Amino acid sequence: MALELRHLRYLLAVAEHGSFTRAAEELRISQPTLSQQVRQLERTVGVQLLDRTGRSMRLTDAGETYARHARRALRDLAAAQRAVQDVQDLTRGHLRLAVTPTFTAYLVGPLVAELHAHHPGITLDVREMTQDRIESALLADDVDLGIAFAGAHLPGITAATLFTETLSLVTGAHRPEDGPPAPLPVQSLMDHQLALLSGDFATRGHIDAHLAAHGVRPRIAVEANSIQALVEIVRRTTIVTVLPDAITHDHPRLTPVPLEPALPARTVTLLRRGGGYESAAARAFTRLTHALVRARGYADARP
Repeated sequence: MALELRHLRYLLAVAEHGSFTRAAEELRISQPTLSQQVRQLERTVGVQLLDRTGRSMRLTDAGETYARHARRALRDLAAAQRAVQDVQDLTRGHLRLAVTPTFTAYLVGPLVAELHAHHPGITLDVREMTQDRIESALLADDVDLGIAFAGAHLPGITAATLFTETLSLVTGAHRPEDGPPAPLPVQSLMDHQLALLSGDFATRGHIDAHLAAHGVRPRIAVEANSIQALVEIVRRTTIVTVLPDAITHDHPRLTPVPLEPALPARTVTLLRRGGGYESAAARAFTRLTHALVRARGYADARP
């Protein structure tokens, strides 16, 4: 039997679901056909790949090794297909971008606008996810680029510095005619009602750690899993929040107030899989991203 790509996909589907029935449903083929195809694959490679003795299907030791190479082969083939289809003049193309959630509030919109203005033929798939999931998705070739923070990255991930993100107290009560607000001692936050991001956000953990280090127990009036919700709350009430300064650039009624001591800055990075194929669309997006952060005056923007 000649080995075909479908045999690899069939084996991986059974391994993922632990069941011929569920794998067949996903693949939209009959269970007997799927079982027959996997057995044909086992005869071709000459070893048993699935352990069928338990309540669920699982890979044998040989199957684990074979599946690891099969995943890599399918990933490399997908990259090769994208490379063939890649149009160097950028009249068309597709980019898969993953970002941590706070960047959706102030960076994704301007980046999409720049990409569409310069290369309207490129389509974009934007996904919000945690940083660890972004790095795993890059390694699995499920996304092309990620925007997250500097730190300890998974092996195989490369990071290019974009800018330094600073966070401040944000209020809607300050009047521009009063001039720049004076720095506020972090301990005085106990005198204010706060609206903060929920614990699902890494930014919330960053804020909590800073407040705890200075003995501050905040008066939290609102928790939200949406930055837009916090912006609207602060605009319309005397409640304050803590957010990246860059979010106030597009909201003139919001004013950043520096805290003393200031929250530690975070380095924003553009992540990619080291050694992976980089499409013309990804290269164009990288250039536009660096240009945009310089044009918008974000701190410590790098070329």
